[in-house]
Amino acid sequence: MNLPKLGINIDHVATLRQQRDEHYPCVVKAANICLESGADQITIHLREDRRHIQDFDVKAVCEVTKQFNKPLNLEIGCIPEIVNIAINIAPEWVCLVPENREEKTTEGGLNLTRDPIFQKVKETCEKLKTETPNSKISLFLESNNQILAKAAELPIDAVEIHTGDFARAHINNENTEELLKSFENSLIFLKSKDIACHAGHGLTINSVKPLVEKNLFQEYNIGHWVIAVSVYEGLKNVVRDLKNTLNGNNL
Repeated sequence: MNLPKLGINIDHVATLRQQRDEHYPCVVKAANICLESGADQITIHLREDRRHIQDFDVKAVCEVTKQFNKPLNLEIGCIPEIVNIAINIAPEWVCLVPENREEKTTEGGLNLTRDPIFQKVKETCEKLKTETPNSKISLFLESNNQILAKAAELPIDAVEIHTGDFARAHINNENTEELLKSFENSLIFLKSKDIACHAGHGLTINSVKPLVEKNLFQEYNIGHWVIAVSVYEGLKNVVRDLKNTLNGNNL
């Protein structure tokens, strides 16, 4: 059995920096520490409003991942300016996500059952495949059969399932069986289409454990919890503990 990969999202290192417009904490140093501590890739989200990650961060973090021979997973909205930046950087992964100016964080997956959204995502995927053919594409989606069926019509390599509702239910000690079943169904469908099944949003070291136990996802991207807990425990220790959990050592 292949062990799932761990992507660490370091957006909120930049969030803290941007609060005071200082040069610290350093996003590049965070990327180095994460990769030195066992992370399999670095994830960053270049938003249109540049609320955390800046253009110069993308270039700098890309160089760090190249030094470690690890992937950069660049999250972007289907915004022409941002898409062109992704094309110029040519990261290993481009993850297309919905993006609203007023949201605190990404609130859900792309609703591909809405034709305007589907067409916009389709155009973006085709542009990326044409202009940066070595970059793989993933879509941030809900665990929904209709949405996944639409995703399978597109030239993509992976789907990242939105785990926010599951993570919230887990924290509140609510029943998660229905959500877990929907993840299992998503995995089966995506496998049948030769599309990788990733997961992300809201996960903690505790809520990721039942997902790992059921071997539901090939990759987990975790960010806010990592940076928050690192205030107390240190980034190196948090990443190592998460990696051990994904390896089945802390279940």
